[in-house]
Amino acid sequence: MLHLRAIVPADRTEAVCAALADSSGATNVVVVPGAARSPAGDLVTADIARESANEILAALRELGIDRDGGIGIEQVDLTLSTSAERAEERAPGYGEDAVVWEELDRRTAADSVLSWSFVVFLALATQLAGIAALTDSPILVVGAMVLGPEFGAVAAICLGIVHRNPRRIGTALRTLTVGFAIAIAVTYACALVSWWIGVIELDRLPDSRPMTAFIYSPDRWSFIVALLAGAGGVLSLTAGKSSALVGVFISVTTVPAAGNLAVALALRHGSEIDGSLLQLGLNLAGMIIAGTLTLLVQRRIWAFVLRRKGRRSPGSFAGSSPGGNPPGGRPGSGEGLGS
Repeated sequence: MLHLRAIVPADRTEAVCAALADSSGATNVVVVPGAARSPAGDLVTADIARESANEILAALRELGIDRDGGIGIEQVDLTLSTSAERAEERAPGYGEDAVVWEELDRRTAADSVLSWSFVVFLALATQLAGIAALTDSPILVVGAMVLGPEFGAVAAICLGIVHRNPRRIGTALRTLTVGFAIAIAVTYACALVSWWIGVIELDRLPDSRPMTAFIYSPDRWSFIVALLAGAGGVLSLTAGKSSALVGVFISVTTVPAAGNLAVALALRHGSEIDGSLLQLGLNLAGMIIAGTLTLLVQRRIWAFVLRRKGRRSPGSFAGSSPGGNPPGGRPGSGEGLGS
């Protein structure tokens, strides 16, 4: 279950309660008149089944609650309520299969911002991967994979493609490009300094690296793994399975390829530069393709589930303008989402 909290202008409280009553997945509705001060209004709370979140959010948006009040939704870890169980049973489909598009939009938007923390995490992960390349350490490769923050930006690109939002795609591509460029440059500089002061006692990368050669030797399996990881990553985001997302991080070699590229550049090991670039490109392309297809399939399947239940599916960016901005929403903000 999800917990809905809305600040509602007093003249629309009854309309909001009616919208919640019309939804089969809403229960435990509570109204506290005049509780809100900024903005002023009534406080309306309810427990809603995840499957019904999109239609309820769409109904509240139609009433202008997001504009004149406020809407918040949070995950409920435990609900002991017979009415809540009945609401989940009445709601169409299963909660884990439902994509709450607003939640996914806001999460990917936050994860694809070119922030200092994004750059620092990516630079640290790339440096770990560079050390792994020098020491042929698979443990450090795994550590670099887990530490890398790039999947959020990849997911944002997938969502932008599905919803035809060029601004979202451009922002995420910029974050990936600039982030990897900075991370590779930092790792390259660190490798050069380490070489000059004798920390790296090599004039080139080892010719034989049986444990980590896969990060600069792409083959058909590299692309297949990236496809599987992209699908799994998007599913873990939409279903809220953070443990599954860790498995995705460990599957793809984007950060290890970037780290190997930086060290190969510093030590002038030309034979591994092309392989690292190809590995990086294959992984990113595979994840974007699979992630986009996964979101499209989820949208189609959920629309079919709603049709079988005789319910209308709110358009997921269905009314977006050619420029990619939802009607009435800020550019790239995700406003105007449905399911």
